[in-house]
Amino acid sequence: MTTIFTHAMLPLAASAGLGRTRIAPPLAILGALLAAAPDLDVIGFRFGIGYGSEWGHRGFTHSLLFAALVPMLIALLWRPACSFGAWLFLFACLLSHAAMDMLTDGGQGVMLLWPFDKARLFLDWQPIRVSPIGARFFTERGLETVRSELLIVWLPALLLVAIGMFRRRARRGRA
Repeated sequence: MTTIFTHAMLPLAASAGLGRTRIAPPLAILGALLAAAPDLDVIGFRFGIGYGSEWGHRGFTHSLLFAALVPMLIALLWRPACSFGAWLFLFACLLSHAAMDMLTDGGQGVMLLWPFDKARLFLDWQPIRVSPIGARFFTERGLETVRSELLIVWLPALLLVAIGMFRRRARRGRA
């Protein structure tokens, strides 16, 4: 898995790049929380749920179905999420979690196609160092993870934010 910070950063970067008129700040914050939420499945370890289980880490919470249904449920409970655009943004936020985990170089793959297929998938290109869990994060290996995330995720995302902000500012200058 990538770090929780990197999972949460992508929705925030997308909203910053697109602007608050396209993605309202409360929706952006919810997107950041949802992008990190699938890793709450690690709680299953405490209850004896094995990593390889569909209910374990990188199981059903990392699936397309989960990414589609959770925003629908949120839309039923929270009016600002009750549009196709909001659903699409929140779906993309949840799906970004699985996509980034598929880019890591360790652990088991994600059950992206659950419940139709329980295969655990990775992408062919795995440039992100898998993040150690718990206190092991504060080791050399954790630093390697942060370095790979900065290079592969943060720098390109921040570049897109800057481009989006520049384009909006240029449009305002022409108006």
